[in-house]
Amino acid sequence: MQYRVNKKNGDRLSVLGYGCMRFTRNGGFIDQEKAEKELLYALEHGVNYFDTAYMYPGNETAVGKFLSKGYRQQVYLATKLPQYLAKSYEDFDRFFNEELKRLQTYYIDYYLLHMLSDFHSWQRLQELGIEKWIDGKKKTGQIRNIGFSYHGGSTGFMAILDAYDFDFCQIQFNYLDVNAQAGEKGVKYAASKGMPVIIMEPLRGGRLVQGLPKAARDFWQNAEPKRSCAEWGLRWVWNYPEVTVVLSGMNSIEQVKENVSVASQPLENAMSENELELFDRARAIIRANTKVPCTGCTYCMPCPAGVDIPVCFNALNVKQSDGWFNGMREYIMCTSFKTNPTNASKCVRCGRCEKLCPQGIKIRDQLDTVVKELENPLYKIFMKAARIVGKF
Repeated sequence: MQYRVNKKNGDRLSVLGYGCMRFTRNGGFIDQEKAEKELLYALEHGVNYFDTAYMYPGNETAVGKFLSKGYRQQVYLATKLPQYLAKSYEDFDRFFNEELKRLQTYYIDYYLLHMLSDFHSWQRLQELGIEKWIDGKKKTGQIRNIGFSYHGGSTGFMAILDAYDFDFCQIQFNYLDVNAQAGEKGVKYAASKGMPVIIMEPLRGGRLVQGLPKAARDFWQNAEPKRSCAEWGLRWVWNYPEVTVVLSGMNSIEQVKENVSVASQPLENAMSENELELFDRARAIIRANTKVPCTGCTYCMPCPAGVDIPVCFNALNVKQSDGWFNGMREYIMCTSFKTNPTNASKCVRCGRCEKLCPQGIKIRDQLDTVVKELENPLYKIFMKAARIVGKF
């Protein structure tokens, strides 16, 4: 197993982290025996970073049962505060204490504020007293490192990094989303501050494997050297020296074995120029099935009306390539679940963005398409229900 050092505290973290979101379920319940076999194999072969969250149904409890069998001191445990559910200072302790109970531990090595989406989401937590709460938990040793996971544009991500002395961060990054969300710009900015960067969705939840267009699957199968689609995708992320840990939501022993094997080889700056060029060709094939040819360059930003244009287009493209559910999930998570929403429907058709777009995209018309396809009746029902739940 390869390891990369957290420069802030000297922790040697395995480059492969176990994302505990996707354990196999039987009848709606986690198959505990199967999950523990997979976790144990990973642990015995050097994986020492386990990531879970309050909102992953049953996952914290499953991880806690496993770690209670004498493995707690062998892993760096990460879980997340559901900050979007917190309405008061007291809620921080309520959620945190429940997580400690589920995980059968008295401390968390790497604790995250789950799913910050813009700078305003951090400001809301500040108003609730999150900084005082974090300071208290770190003084008692219940939280060893504090960080956040992020879904939103790179500008908001970097603003949060500059606003507080976080110990680490977690973002989505893969060879297709080079400029989406925090993107490569965010990875390098966080690393420039000496901050460990944890990567989620390196394979887009498996969609860069099973969900690839046939032409892209055929391309990777014929590429040299011979590697699986999963290995190509993971190696691309690991090639970045700025990346510390790459999370994989493994839910079969075969996946664990393959990923452990790859993660045991030299990975940093290990890809040749010829190999990296393959990703340019793969992107072109995938984007041939893409709705909007947006590269995420952000030249069109900021929008005077508050629309996050690249994020809106990315969600539309996810819908095209990965299905309506994933597109809707991306859209709601990255535009609507914000203190100040950045939905496409806020567009006032001023046209400023189109004058700046190097791709010549008819942005206003495409934003209309986003509204039509992603702010549909189902979206409106979901948002109405979310607002009702939020009141409680």
